[in-house]
Amino acid sequence: MVREDIHTAGVPVLCVSCEARHRGICGALNSEQLVALARSTKRHKADAGKELIGDSMSVERFSNVLSGIVKLTKTLSDGRQQIVGLQFAPDFLGRPFRSESTLTAEAATDVELCSFPRQALEQMMKEQPDLEHRLLEQKLRELDQARDWMVALGRKTAAEKIASFLLMIARNIDPATGPERRGAAFDLPLSRAEIADFLGLTVETVSRQITRLRGENVIRIENNRHVIVDDIGRLAARAGD
Repeated sequence: MVREDIHTAGVPVLCVSCEARHRGICGALNSEQLVALARSTKRHKADAGKELIGDSMSVERFSNVLSGIVKLTKTLSDGRQQIVGLQFAPDFLGRPFRSESTLTAEAATDVELCSFPRQALEQMMKEQPDLEHRLLEQKLRELDQARDWMVALGRKTAAEKIASFLLMIARNIDPATGPERRGAAFDLPLSRAEIADFLGLTVETVSRQITRLRGENVIRIENNRHVIVDDIGRLAARAGD
C-alpha cells in the first residue's frame, strides 16, 4: 500500500512541485481551493522575446512565473521605452483590480507560466483573505526592491551597478535553491544595450565593467552570455551590499 503524503493529498498534479504553491501566492490556498483554481488554469511556455502583456492592453488573465525571466517595460507617449524591472519565479505577473495593463511584459528568456482568469483570482481573493495577504506581501516586497534599486541607480558607481544587476539575477534565477547557496550560473537575460538602458549607463561602460569583473575573477563568462558566479558573497561585496 502506498502511504499518502499529507502535504500533497488532494493537490492537483500540476501544483505539487510548483514553486508558486510553496513560495508564491498559491501557498495561501488549501487543496480544495487549488482544485477550483486549477479548473481554469493554463500552464504554457513562451520563447524569449515574446510579448506576454502589452501596454494599455485589456487584462484577462494573471500568471505565476514558473521559470525564466520576464522583462517589464514602461512606454512613454512619444514611443520611448524604459526597462523598469525583471520578474523571476515564483513572482506574480499582473495587477489585480485593474482591467488594463500599464506596462509591457516580455519574456526576456524562455519562460514557463501558469495563467488563470483575472475574475477567478479576484473572486477568490475576496473569499480567501490569506490569498489577498500573500499577494500584498509579494507586492510590498517588490516595492522594497524597487526602492533599493532607486538607491542603486542614484548613488552607486558604475562598477557597483553592474555587480548589483548580476547579483539580482544570481540570487533569483533558481527558485528551488535557498539563500545559503554559494554560487550560480545563468545566461544574461538582456543585451548589453538593454543592460545599459536599465542601469543608466553607456554600452561601453557596461562592457568595460563586465570585463573588469571577469578580470578580477569575480565572474566567469562562457560563449559571451553565460555567466558563472563561483562566490555570490564576493559579487555582493562588489555591489556594495
